[in-house]
Amino acid sequence: MSEEKRAVITGAAAGIGRAIARELGGSYPLILIDINEEGLAETGKMIEENGGKAAVYKADITSFEAMNELSARIEREYGPVLILVNNAGVTRDTLLVRMDPESWDMVLRVNLTGAFNSSKVFLKPMIKARWGRIVNMSSVVGQMGNVGQANYAASKAGLIGFSKSLARELGSRNITVNCIAPGFIQTPMTDDLPQEMKDAYLAQIPLKRFGAVADVTRLVRFLISDDASYITGQVIRVDGGMLM
Repeated sequence: MSEEKRAVITGAAAGIGRAIARELGGSYPLILIDINEEGLAETGKMIEENGGKAAVYKADITSFEAMNELSARIEREYGPVLILVNNAGVTRDTLLVRMDPESWDMVLRVNLTGAFNSSKVFLKPMIKARWGRIVNMSSVVGQMGNVGQANYAASKAGLIGFSKSLARELGSRNITVNCIAPGFIQTPMTDDLPQEMKDAYLAQIPLKRFGAVADVTRLVRFLISDDASYITGQVIRVDGGMLM
């Protein structure tokens, strides 16, 4: 296990965040962050039972003050964080004519401001070490848009611009910043979608199947590895060809 390269994963209580934690758990000591305390504890337990190391922290990533305090605590208790996976995200889907300002604000706060907060508070150790990896979880929707997801698409498009800017700022410090843009990935949440909606998505995918969570988690593993040391500022779609 690479003890000197500790990794933070936000939104680790369920779904893709939990799967990323499981993918990395045997190779990196993990700091898992989420607002969902019960799910977070479950993820941490799974990592430990499989021989990994995981510390869990309930935190609201939309609060800069809370994240700043948490980052200082983590550094005191465990040392510097050199890998950050900004995975936390929410949806509040509806057509714009029905969307209330609270739904707009919440999605932007979690998906975009949350990534800003986490990146800012965990950046100093990476700069000091002259080595770091930041992976931001965007979405194909951030590049193509989607009906009923103006807030979500805006947040994910914003994350792409944020990542590219940060990659330019940090490249001279040997810190890479990349985006992953998943398409339709099968998770318990997507399993609950109406069949007609799933059929409509499937018709847009040249590979004629939905992605597996492992398709995303293996890419995260690659992007934080030394094998990806010359890749930065990129948006890598995992979408079966949905957007070309």
